[in-house]
Amino acid sequence: MTSILAIVLPVFALIFAGWLVRRTGVMGPQASSELNRFVVYLALPALLFDIVAGASWRELWQPHFVAVFTLGTMAIFVLTVFLHAWRSGFDADAPVLGLAAAYPNTGYLGFPLLLAALGPSSNTLTLIATIVVACVLFAAAIVLIEVRLHAGSHPLRVMGKVATSLAKNPLIVAPVLATFFPATGFAVPHPVEVFLKLLGAAASPAALVGLGLFLAQERPQGEHAQNGLTATLVAFKLFVHPALAWLLATTLFPLAPPARHAAVLLAMLPTGTGPFMLAEFYGREAGVTARVILVSTLVSIATISIYLATIS
Repeated sequence: MTSILAIVLPVFALIFAGWLVRRTGVMGPQASSELNRFVVYLALPALLFDIVAGASWRELWQPHFVAVFTLGTMAIFVLTVFLHAWRSGFDADAPVLGLAAAYPNTGYLGFPLLLAALGPSSNTLTLIATIVVACVLFAAAIVLIEVRLHAGSHPLRVMGKVATSLAKNPLIVAPVLATFFPATGFAVPHPVEVFLKLLGAAASPAALVGLGLFLAQERPQGEHAQNGLTATLVAFKLFVHPALAWLLATTLFPLAPPARHAAVLLAMLPTGTGPFMLAEFYGREAGVTARVILVSTLVSIATISIYLATIS
């Protein structure tokens, strides 16, 4: 548990720093939104570009692991969207809540945690999970949000609007453009690579500070009634998601123990900041996603520690 605390405590420190500067008036009421826009338009696209551009398709070709992590993650996303649509109708909140239940914090917590638990061989598996989360799960959520926001028009008009919105979205454009480098074998020019790493390194800390800024704002009284929804999403993320990954890794797509443990641990990670950034950007369920990130990160200290104890 000590090693997990060493990884997780800086996350809470960054969230607390954002909360503190907002509560003390150092930063104003628009700071959360503006910092989030910096992450969405600059820092996160740079990080996604850097990850995809530096990927080696030969190393990433692990079909069983890809299938386990992708199917498990997308199943949780689709199930959450379906349940929300069944209860409240299909709106733009549904994909955001689906992300909150299925989006593991692979980038910030996954690499150091799996490195400590499973060794250097886990880095490639964590990279695969990060690409799936950023380029498949995140993209699916954006597509569904855009489709819902443009609903009501002629289908061809909707398709055109959605395509235009996606073509302007840096979170989609950046990883797509980055595929040029692994596909051709060319290397990213060194100055560009340094630029991407400097800017991309700001994504996680800026997003966490932005989360703290958001949590420090005065909340409407009605938001406390959503505690049940928060608990459900946290349960999906920390218990249902890893259970599904374990089931897939032991039945349909058998994995060797190290890869199986990696798949389960990656699925067991708490919710990352992606859902909050998207919720803030589109003006959706930011309050719920913020609480899910906070609660799942706290509870995951216990759940991950228990799992590590069982496999050691």
